[in-house]
Amino acid sequence: MTPESPAASESLADAIERAGGPVELLRNQDWPAFTFPVAPEFTNWRDEQRAWNTTVALMDQSHHMTQLFLGGADLLPLLASISPNTFAAFRAGVAKQLIAVNQDGYLIGDGILFYNSDIDGDPEGLVLIGHHLLIDWVRFNVEKAAAAGRDVHQRLEANSHMRQGPPTFYRYELQGPRANEVMEKVFAGPIPEIKFFHIGDVEIAGRPVKALRHGMAGQPGFEFYGPWEDHETVLDALMEAGAEFDIRRVGAKAYSASPLESGWVPTPFPAIFDEDFAEYRQWLPAARAGSIGGSLYSTDVHDYYMTPYDIGLGRSVRFDHDFHGRAALEKHAENQNRRKATLIWHADDVAAVVRSQMEPGTPAKYLDFPKARYGLFQMDEVLRDGARVGISTDAGYVAFDQLYMSLATLDTDVPDGTEVEVVWGEDPVSRKASVDADHRQVRIRATVAPAPYHEFARTVYRANS
Repeated sequence: MTPESPAASESLADAIERAGGPVELLRNQDWPAFTFPVAPEFTNWRDEQRAWNTTVALMDQSHHMTQLFLGGADLLPLLASISPNTFAAFRAGVAKQLIAVNQDGYLIGDGILFYNSDIDGDPEGLVLIGHHLLIDWVRFNVEKAAAAGRDVHQRLEANSHMRQGPPTFYRYELQGPRANEVMEKVFAGPIPEIKFFHIGDVEIAGRPVKALRHGMAGQPGFEFYGPWEDHETVLDALMEAGAEFDIRRVGAKAYSASPLESGWVPTPFPAIFDEDFAEYRQWLPAARAGSIGGSLYSTDVHDYYMTPYDIGLGRSVRFDHDFHGRAALEKHAENQNRRKATLIWHADDVAAVVRSQMEPGTPAKYLDFPKARYGLFQMDEVLRDGARVGISTDAGYVAFDQLYMSLATLDTDVPDGTEVEVVWGEDPVSRKASVDADHRQVRIRATVAPAPYHEFARTVYRANS
């Protein structure tokens, strides 16, 4: 089933009842592989990955994320009621990483909220960008508030796989150690002084452009965005300015691995399967609920849940207002049992998985490069001395460091430098079309490192490997 299929109108609640439970549904539900109108590779994905560490890279973010345009005088109080984020000083020209939790303090998802203009006068002054997981929950609450007569507005813009026509905005991420030199050439002078996660108004090739100061792969940079009709002019200007600095356009393959370096978990499992989300599950099409891939298998859906603290999103939490799940989240804050980490996979074990594809007998589950994801939520069991100590999520290869790695949430008593095992492959094997029907489960040794991992990888890990 895909979001465009006739069965896509089935509600999540009805699908869970049909399948016999949320885990059974999501382990076997296909999540379509997205193909965006961005080339998989402009040169080759290895050099494109290296560019944001060695020279400068341009990433086209115009197509792969969902956008929700928001406005209205009652919008910020509504968002504050469902989010641990503070809105006390939120204003035009600022962005934030928005999160939401359920009544038990477990994470629904995250996204970047851009405050572009005064929302009292502009019904689309804010835009929430990211995977649809959090966006759908916000949509549900805005829809209910509008029906109750509150001054809130929304417009959903699906990603380019699901939408007809161009997006509202182009979005170009420019980053790398030579990004500042490119920008100095673009602006014919000093780089605008814009604080981290603040939005400035600049001009490129005579066109007005918004600039968000941040970096997607742990390197300095900006995200430039503006009306779609200017996208070619701005792109050409950036590429021309970057030519002497060996700029590379980053294709979809290389870009997919950028969270591994930045330490951002792109699709945490959404905690939407308890009583406080019963009405939401009736509203949400089952096809938008995603799918579970990986070795973690439990009939209890709560084993897949994470708190914001488990994956490094605790910095977004402020207890300066009332919000859904506050009491439970305060308890999680006082008793943090897991933390975000990087797992650096053992080269010999990775090679053995690859080699199994060319040997007689049942192979290990296929390990793709540069990204190994077989469901919207990649959830692999992590063991220490045979006991589960966490969940490995996003997994892939980073060419600059020549390492296969994954992001994980681990028990807090598992320190950096510990050797653990990632269980690779499913048992029982799911019915998802993305997973090899015939494969065997294996264990891959991995070293625990910080997230983001770079300093550890280049010093402690290399010295001891």
